Amino acid sequence: MQKLSNPSLLLLRNEEELSGNNILVINHSNDGFLSQLAHLNPHAQINAFSYNFADYKAASKVNSVTSYVDHRLPELGDVDLVIYYYPKSKPEALMTLTNIRAICSSETRLLVVGENKGGVKSVEKQLKDHAQASYKLDSAKHCILYEFNQLTLEERFNITDYHQQFSVEAAGQTFEAISVPGVFNHGKLDIGTELLLNNLDLPKSGQVLDFGCGAGLIATFILNAHPKLSMHCLDVSALAVYASEQTLKLNGHNGCFILSDGLSEVTEKYDAIISNPPFHTGLSTDYTISESFIKNAKHSMNKRASLQIVANSFLKYQPIIEQYFGTYSTVIKNTKFAVYRADKV
Repeated sequence: MQKLSNPSLLLLRNEEELSGNNILVINHSNDGFLSQLAHLNPHAQINAFSYNFADYKAASKVNSVTSYVDHRLPELGDVDLVIYYYPKSKPEALMTLTNIRAICSSETRLLVVGENKGGVKSVEKQLKDHAQASYKLDSAKHCILYEFNQLTLEERFNITDYHQQFSVEAAGQTFEAISVPGVFNHGKLDIGTELLLNNLDLPKSGQVLDFGCGAGLIATFILNAHPKLSMHCLDVSALAVYASEQTLKLNGHNGCFILSDGLSEVTEKYDAIISNPPFHTGLSTDYTISESFIKNAKHSMNKRASLQIVANSFLKYQPIIEQYFGTYSTVIKNTKFAVYRADKV
């Protein structure tokens, strides 16, 4: 039995508000809520949308639920109830709320639920001028549930309105990049990735995987230096894969773009795998994604291929790398970050 998250528990505590004929659930987690919702609405069309490929795959296995993953919401028509789990990124929330108002009707009810520490109270201000009626339905377990009615509709949603272009400088290179809300370190080069770029050792030919590609900064840097490489960009986030595609295109590069939960969708073998791997799930530190990545990376590497990653110094990746690769080297380390390398022999 899956353990329901606190936002899901709060929703189910108000099950009388969860009825509809065509329901869209956005930013859901894999906690069993969708099954409960389908049980409460046996004759309804239940749709689940996520930017996250892992959550999409989980929802795809739920009976009576149609699951979607993309960088924008599906246009379903006649949606009478939208349930939105508020994200930790306020810019992402603003973008998604605009997208919601572009696919809804004036009769659509919008329920927004989230954790206090995740910033859900911000939705009151974000929708103040875009809903004729709003209610705070309930609060419990450090979460709040809101309802918004008579939404001000948007004629269209265009994600290009949310493009943020910025300059990247690292290891003697300067180039432009594009990010969108919800992408890691939106709109700037983080200092961990900068340290990694300053200390890369790459093959001049073959295939390279950028795991957790974000806005495509690592991939673009690599292709600028070695344009003959075949570059593959992978992320669990459809927003990140979209941003990477835009950044590579902006810099005149082509790549292969993979939406994947870890390495699950990878079919190729690589001569180098480069990554600033994620270590957060929602608001919590989570080693499982990176540990699974390191464990399985070796199976996606050619002989003499290298794995090069950057991580916060306090994260204990060394024993994990050593367990699966036998040996590793610390390329560089400072008070905040470390770059590690392991080779497949």
